[in-house]
Amino acid sequence: MIRKNNIDNLRNLTILLLFPVHTFMIWNDFGSRFYIWEGENKILSTFIVLVNPWFMPLLFVIAGISARYALENRTVKEFMKQRFWKLMVPFLAGMVILVPFQTLYARKYFQGYEGGILENWKYFFTHFTDLTGYDGAFTPGHLWFILFLFIISVTALGLFHFIPYKKTGAFVEKMPVYAVIFLFIPVWLMYYLGNFGGFSLGKNLALYLAGYYVLGNDTIIDKLERNLKWLAGLFLLTETVSAAVYYKYSYYGDLWVNFTGWVSVLAVLAAGKKFLNKKTGFTEYFNRASYPVYILHQSILVALAYYVVQTEIPLPAEAFLICAGSFLLTILSYHIIGAVPILRKTAGIR
Repeated sequence: MIRKNNIDNLRNLTILLLFPVHTFMIWNDFGSRFYIWEGENKILSTFIVLVNPWFMPLLFVIAGISARYALENRTVKEFMKQRFWKLMVPFLAGMVILVPFQTLYARKYFQGYEGGILENWKYFFTHFTDLTGYDGAFTPGHLWFILFLFIISVTALGLFHFIPYKKTGAFVEKMPVYAVIFLFIPVWLMYYLGNFGGFSLGKNLALYLAGYYVLGNDTIIDKLERNLKWLAGLFLLTETVSAAVYYKYSYYGDLWVNFTGWVSVLAVLAAGKKFLNKKTGFTEYFNRASYPVYILHQSILVALAYYVVQTEIPLPAEAFLICAGSFLLTILSYHIIGAVPILRKTAGIR
């Protein structure tokens, strides 16, 4: 498969953003509980509000871009087989091993649970509430992304068959940048299709298709790069407005979120083409590590946070220990699991 260094580097950096985002969720003030929640902090919550609209959408766009290049070198059957082993096997393994582990700590923290892992495992698979898992009940946890990506990958194949990329390329290449910006409208409208507590199959399908048909087109990316200055200015403007409005009024509306998220994705892709289009040691290492890091990181972070928040150290020190500590423990776990052949595929390690 053709590899694009700028896409690889953006994917890797975006996954690393999960460590501060999920660390700061421990102090979120927008009503979303987390497996460990110590209280409200407006500054840390504002950081999440600035990042959330674009960092997971960027991953779905990148997945769509990657699918286009993959299907140039694989048959549909080969693509489906690869998707199954890369997505569904780690998802199922994570649902059995990892996600119940983090709900165990949620029960310990919020409910004073003192039982064992096996008893909690039984509880996890027999109790269903709002699917967040913050009460210890069943949840896909952070593995929702992998499940959604598998469903979307399979669903989109039908559309790719009826509307091949080659038939759209010439039309897409003629699109001006302002037309690409207006694609936020279908992304926003699709947000309400298959929406499960804010996690939308419809929106993420739209992002995946935008990656495949539009943002996977080199001519479009070149146009975005040539317009980087004003795209970056628009990105900074929307982020500044988002921070100010949220900090003062706690506003976080759907239309604005989807607009700022789409603008941010375009600006980040343009910046990635200009500044990250090179292969480094970071690129080579995290091309292999980023996916298993995604799978492993949240369970480790939640477990570490459970113990750190019970100390009496200042909040900045807590946040640093949880963020940096979970990163180091995740990297260590990645190498340990990678050394055990039977565990490699279950953690998505190539």
